[in-house]
Amino acid sequence: MSFSLIILAGGNSHRFRSNIGKPYQKIAGKSLIEINIIKARKYKQIKNVVLVYNKKDFKRVKSLKLKNVKLISGGRNRQQSTFKALKYLINKNGPKKVLVHDVARPNFSTKLLNSILINMKNARAVVPRLKVQDAIKQVIDSSKNEYILSKKRDNLFLTQTPQAFNLKEIYLLHKTNSGKYKDDDISLYMDLNKVKFIEGEKNNFKITEQIDFENLKNVYKINQSVGIGFDVHRLAPKRNLYLAGLKVKSKLGTIGHSDGDPVLHSVTDAILGACKMGDIGQMFPDKSRKFKNIRSTILLQKVIKQIKFKGYFINNIDINIITQTPKIKNLKNKMINSISSLCEISKNQINIKGKTTEKLGVIGKEKAIACEVITSVIKYD
Repeated sequence: MSFSLIILAGGNSHRFRSNIGKPYQKIAGKSLIEINIIKARKYKQIKNVVLVYNKKDFKRVKSLKLKNVKLISGGRNRQQSTFKALKYLINKNGPKKVLVHDVARPNFSTKLLNSILINMKNARAVVPRLKVQDAIKQVIDSSKNEYILSKKRDNLFLTQTPQAFNLKEIYLLHKTNSGKYKDDDISLYMDLNKVKFIEGEKNNFKITEQIDFENLKNVYKINQSVGIGFDVHRLAPKRNLYLAGLKVKSKLGTIGHSDGDPVLHSVTDAILGACKMGDIGQMFPDKSRKFKNIRSTILLQKVIKQIKFKGYFINNIDINIITQTPKIKNLKNKMINSISSLCEISKNQINIKGKTTEKLGVIGKEKAIACEVITSVIKYD
């Protein structure tokens, strides 16, 4: 059973009150759009992703450089935007089932998504919902300040996204109800036979105002952890010197089992520590022939892939390179660019400092080079 995913990001974000719309707000360097997509791509059942964006945000959405995502300019409201995406999928002749999701709900868990996918095996539609727990009051005539003070909550509930549907059915419902605005897609169903409602999640709240985004950041702060990495290599003549994935011109190079890149080794160890995944020696033992002379860029990329799958994303990397030679000052920008690309984070999440030992010890005598790194990560799920 395969699915397409529609992510709705075509709103104006009026209530959010920011020059940058909600879909492009970032946590740990990732926009809400990217967080949603990365979570969804953990599932092989989701074969393609359609992102509906506001045409005024064209430059912003292109700057994200989303891979294998179909971009569709939205309509005047949510229903029109959804219909445009559904129409594209109908004509594409792809998966027969579809997930429709609001970009402003990036904090759904993979457990919830997994439950939605499984329940679609025997349902026409699957929708997460939450019971209403607060007291409900209804204004009868605001001019007279008249209220119904105690409205029963038993039959009231809140719906969430993602919502799953049979593609052809939800497409036809949108087509036949064109012009009749509904606030979500399940509202189009008059017949709820075989529509499955499952338990939603309180943390799957919608980002509407700035305070909601602050609450989301607070949720992720709880899931933030820190790791420390350290590495040292002997220096010798007529050896290659690799720093941060770059081959550096130097009279001295490192001695090591792999390419001896102390910066990437420290970065890798710090990331593994922050994600509670052991250390570089456990994952890539120096007694293994397959890692002999391997580039540290390859090892780091393997780790980045693994932490992404586990829901971790790098928030910050702070690096001290301790060496008498070469001088780090002129290499900083190139090294930051390299680490940014390898770790799939922005350059402003990386800081590099060059340090010496004032010619003291083996480092000061140009017999060794060392690096220490502190990294913080955030777990999105």
